[in-house]
Parts: sequence; C-alpha cells; structure tokens
Amino acid sequence: MSTTGNPEETAAAPEETAAAPEKSLSGAIGTAQDASADGGDAPPGPPAPDDESSTGGAGGNEDRDEGEAEARKPPRRGRWLRRTALALTLALLLPLLASQIALRLNYTGTPANGTHTRDRDAIWLGHAWVDGRKKDADITALAHRLKGTGIRDLYVHAGPLEHNGTLPESAYPNARWLMDAVHREIPGVRVQAWLGDVLATETPDGMRLERAKTRDAVVQSTREILTAGFDGVHFDLEPLHSDDGNYLTLLDSLRKVTRARDAQLSIAAHQIDPLPGFHSFWGTVAGHPKWWSQKFFGQVARRVDQIAVMSYDTMQPLQSTYGGYVAQQTSLALEVTPKSTDLLMGLPFYHENRFGHWNHAETVPAAVRGVRLGLSRTDADRANFGVALYVDFAAEEKDWRAYRDDWVR
Repeated sequence: MSTTGNPEETAAAPEETAAAPEKSLSGAIGTAQDASADGGDAPPGPPAPDDESSTGGAGGNEDRDEGEAEARKPPRRGRWLRRTALALTLALLLPLLASQIALRLNYTGTPANGTHTRDRDAIWLGHAWVDGRKKDADITALAHRLKGTGIRDLYVHAGPLEHNGTLPESAYPNARWLMDAVHREIPGVRVQAWLGDVLATETPDGMRLERAKTRDAVVQSTREILTAGFDGVHFDLEPLHSDDGNYLTLLDSLRKVTRARDAQLSIAAHQIDPLPGFHSFWGTVAGHPKWWSQKFFGQVARRVDQIAVMSYDTMQPLQSTYGGYVAQQTSLALEVTPKSTDLLMGLPFYHENRFGHWNHAETVPAAVRGVRLGLSRTDADRANFGVALYVDFAAEEKDWRAYRDDWVR
C-alpha cells in the first residue's frame, strides 16, 4: 500500500521482493542425463593377441587405445559441477513446490454457513475526497455504491505525514465538507483519516520512529486531525519491521489520545510469517523482511481498535495458491487478535501485473473464498471481523460484484 504522495496515482505500493531462482528443473535433469550419457562410454576392447601385425608389435596399440579412451572421458571437475548444480536446483525447487501444493490444498473445502459480512467492512479512499476534487454528486454516488454492503469505515487519505511526524493542515482542506456530507448521506458510516509515511528502515530517507521527538509529533498530528472532525485515525507506516518496539510505544501513546476523544485507532498491518521466523530469513536473503512474526502481530492487535491485514502483493502465481495463502493468513491473524479488536482482511480492488502481484492470481473471488475458509476453520462465529477493500479509485465493476455476491450476499 502506498504511504506517500497522492494515492490516486498508484493503486498499491509493491512490497519489494527478491526474484525466485529461474533455473529450470527439466533443464537441470537434462543436464544430469547428458552427464550420465557422457560418463557411460566404455573404451574399446584390446586387439586380438594374434593380431600383432596390425599393431606394430605385441601390446603396441594398447597404450594408444587407453590414452584415447581417457581423453574421451569428461573431466571429473565438470561432472562434479553438473551434479552440484542439480543438487542445488532441487534443494531450491522442491521446498517451493511443496509450499505451492500445501497452499493449493489449503484452498480446498467448503466454507461454513454464515461466514459472510458482519457489517464491519472498510474501504480505502483516495486523496481526491479531501482536496476539493470530489463534489456533492460524488457523495451521492458513493452512498448508492455502499448501500446494502457491510462497509462501516472509510479510510480517507489525508496525509502523508512529513518525515518528522508533522502534518500540514493544507493536506486536507475539504475534510469538514466530506465528513458532514458522509454523516448526512450515509449515516452510520465513520470517516477515518488515513495517514502514512515511508519509514527509514531500509533506506536513509524516511520517518525514524526511534526518535522520541518524531513520535511526539505524530501524536500531536493525531490530535489535530481529530480536532478537524475525523471519527478516527488509520496509520499505514511502511516498511515496518517485525518486533519494532518503537512502533508499540507510539501505539500506546496514540491509544491514550483516541480513547480520550472517543475515536477509532486503526492500522494497516503487514502479513504474518507463513513459516516461523520467515521474516528473518527473507530479510537476510532479500534485505526486506516483508512479514511480521505472529507474536508481534498480536502485540499490535492488542493496542488498536482495528487491524487491517494487507493480504495482497503476495507473489502467488495462481488463484488457488493465492486463496490458500489468504486462508492461512486469516487463520494466523485470528489466532492472536483479541475478540475486542476488529480484524479486517484486505481485498485487492486494483489491477497490476508485476513481480509480487499478478492480476490473474490475486482476485477478489479468490481472496473472499480464502477469507471464508480461514474464518470457518479458526473462529467462524467471530463477530468483530470483516474485509477491507483496497482501493476505491482502482476498483472495477467486477470487484464490487464479487464482493457483493461472495461476501455480502
């Protein structure tokens, strides 16, 4: 999810990922077969003992034949390199293949009855709603779009925050108009300020949460945005590494402010380790520990009113493996999220093709089915649960239709 600039210019910010090895298993096996064929040539047999006239004397041709045979054998170093390459290729591909099979199996089964909206869904809205580009007619259209859905919260982009934690009031000049119009035309729906920034966790530039002064400025910006009339604040700070104690400290400070104002505190969360400690492994090999530990996810969830998992940009190549991955993420999140906290799973309402996000795989139907399967297996009756739609300005009609047909019903 993009945290800086105008979120209507890009539908989603990719999570940087490292490319998977591109060596072909069939090519590696073919190489091994070539090595086997080369190594299987036997040297020609010695001449008959009584055929000395053709060899220049008894035993005279034997040394020459042995030399030619030795020359025809592939060097031992070459055979060792081929075998090592095959072993390494298999070592990389077999775990990947096993994980894809596991995710495909995780996508099987029938979701439990009743695993549909609990009227706690949300949608991310672009900056055009607060900078003057949207008008009354757009509010009317939005009200019509949301009627009969389970959407209760609007995360409206009102940032980004400055790297020092401040937020100029000029960033959201039409906020009061938006909130008055939404409360009038779509009663019961809350408007939260979506605030984000890039963290200086992987590059020199960005917000530094380790600085107490910066955290204090973020808290002050929250007070100001709530004074402007927003019903809550929704933070999306990326890339946020697992086990960041400074982030937990910031959330503790923010919670005091939002509780005092009877406002919502919500955050956009990274995905959870699909395998224990996977974020550490990925951080080592790719320099980008994309995931959070399940423990850290739970620590964050206990400090907020809502936690929305960005369950997209998953690198999955197929709808079935993507849906299986979302089912797994849903279960992992449910296991550690308090029942008092709203847990929302993100749905990809945008369309891109790049490494990390394949449009043919990451679809709304696959995501919804995955959410329902994970919910069914882990806590089918969880009341404080929903989905979050990312993002309004990139959505197509088929996305809304799938959301209504498969989740709202």
